Amino acid sequence: MTLCKVRLLAIVIFLMCFGIKAQHSGGGEANPNLRTNKEALNKFQDLRFGMFIHWGPVSLRGTEIGWSRGKDVPVEDYDMLYKEFNPVLFDAAEWVKTAKRAGMKYMVLTTRHHDGFSLWNSEFTDYDMESTPYGKDIVKAIAEECKKQGIVFGAYYSICDWRHEDYPVVYPDPNYKQHLEKEITDPETKKRMDRYVAFLKNQLKELVDNYDPAFIWFDGEWEWAWTHQMGMDMYKYVRSLKDDILINNRVDKGRDGMKGLTLSNRFAGDYATPEQEVGKFDNKNAWETCMTIANQWAWKPNDKLKSKKECIQTLLQTVGGDGNLLFNVGPMLDGRIEQRQKERLFEMGDWLKINGEAVYGTRGGPYLPTDAMVSTHKNNKIYLHVFDTSKNELKLSLPKGVKVKKAYFLDGDTALEVKRTKNTLTIKTSIWPDHIASVVVLELNKSATDIAVIKKME
Repeated sequence: MTLCKVRLLAIVIFLMCFGIKAQHSGGGEANPNLRTNKEALNKFQDLRFGMFIHWGPVSLRGTEIGWSRGKDVPVEDYDMLYKEFNPVLFDAAEWVKTAKRAGMKYMVLTTRHHDGFSLWNSEFTDYDMESTPYGKDIVKAIAEECKKQGIVFGAYYSICDWRHEDYPVVYPDPNYKQHLEKEITDPETKKRMDRYVAFLKNQLKELVDNYDPAFIWFDGEWEWAWTHQMGMDMYKYVRSLKDDILINNRVDKGRDGMKGLTLSNRFAGDYATPEQEVGKFDNKNAWETCMTIANQWAWKPNDKLKSKKECIQTLLQTVGGDGNLLFNVGPMLDGRIEQRQKERLFEMGDWLKINGEAVYGTRGGPYLPTDAMVSTHKNNKIYLHVFDTSKNELKLSLPKGVKVKKAYFLDGDTALEVKRTKNTLTIKTSIWPDHIASVVVLELNKSATDIAVIKKME
């Protein structure tokens, strides 16, 4: 074999081992050449913190969106709520301002949940905002306001629709487990699903063309009527509408339950979606934890709110694991976001005003997250987010060849005493500036990205 051929083979092996492995995302096995738009994905990961909004006519009852239909609220009652829905105090500018004040960089609005109600004026259904007493297009108002205020806009869209006449799944389903592996064999059911998929595509084209979302956040893919082939086809279709749009892994069947971290070349999707829990450290695949600020996704009177500490540390545990946090609020029936929810969000924003450098545009690690500390990094800096402030020193493992040129608190730029012995770094302080999360900055002699994951602190 000639030297030229040897070099060519080496390049091919490198690409096979690293190029493909580095991006287990895209259009799935049916679309091997349709890979995730890398530039769009990098921009998404830089944002790190977004607002999720679950809202609709169900706020009139204060029960869970979608899931309470036929359970807590009779179907005939739930399906008529839109005729009373008149959120006269809705103010898109105030919603987006709230997200911005909280330090959030993007927003994902539930344009349609499992109940099938469309939060915009859709040409393809009468079960939409145009048919309510309010009559105005909520999605349009939010999308336009996000653009004005510099917030990235995304659209949540449910694949399932328990109200639609062509969707064959009935909820609540007493035989849910038996139906999980069911296949569509009945010719009439196939025809109904063909019509239903065409309806979904029409609405999605409407959303993309009219409101230009940066993301489509799918949900409802777990039901038997939605297949792996449908998921890959839908991913391809949405990407054909806008190439740099990002699509979560719930478009297809690859999600591992609520953990949601499964990404592979087999299933379609650009990023994973663990739900109501912080995902495990993963700096190979993009992921985003979605979590509620209270207990319920939609507004509930007197719902228990997470504490300031829980909120801030949840954000940092997520970012330290190299993920984004999509933090949910549920506006009230009149269109306002609860004042107590806003105040909690503003507390997060106040923390980020001081420490945002250690969150935005960073990657997780190199230290694996613990209950006591997480880390992020950017360029030649490592940011240590310290939760356990009961001790006056912090001991860390640090590889050979890595030198700390300077160590200081991000809050106030206070210099810290640092001692190095072999592979151990000791940082001493007489006081921690923030007992929820104090950020220590380590300026290194090299890029922090070049440091491999460190599995233990010391």
